[in-house]
Amino acid sequence: MNHSIKAHLASVYNDIHIETREKHRLEISVEKEAVLSVLSFIKIRGYNHLGLISCVDWIEENAFELLYILSPYMKKDESYTDDEKSNVLLKTRISRENPVSLSAIPIFEIAEPYEREIHELFGIHFEGHPRLTPLFLERKYETPPFRKDFDTRQYVKTVFDSVPFVEEKAIEQ
Repeated sequence: MNHSIKAHLASVYNDIHIETREKHRLEISVEKEAVLSVLSFIKIRGYNHLGLISCVDWIEENAFELLYILSPYMKKDESYTDDEKSNVLLKTRISRENPVSLSAIPIFEIAEPYEREIHELFGIHFEGHPRLTPLFLERKYETPPFRKDFDTRQYVKTVFDSVPFVEEKAIEQ
């Protein structure tokens, strides 16, 4: 793992936590205001592939955690170099009460569908995103369905209790 990245980030950002969990994985935790700056720095350092943006609902802590997974593209056809095997996991927490983060699209265009998915399933708004339109779901939900406080039983009751059983439908005909 590139130690100069760790050293530079630690010298520039006050509220940053950097860990090397495994030989080829660097975990970076920052405040949400620093995410775009850190993403840009990491991209310039060769981690130019945004593999995924994901979200974790920490309901007990009243926070969401956004996770950005980055890696370098392979440059040679024969085998991976040590740098090409490495991944960076960038994490930040945002409030559940005001779930807003800046869009990563200006740095990684591929962030567009990931942010739409997270917006739809967790209700996080990405400022600067050109179109936070539904990606998967057919209807809107009062509570987004991937939040831990989404009431699955109530949803099933509301939606499916109005559907007649096959036997009832046969009697009607």
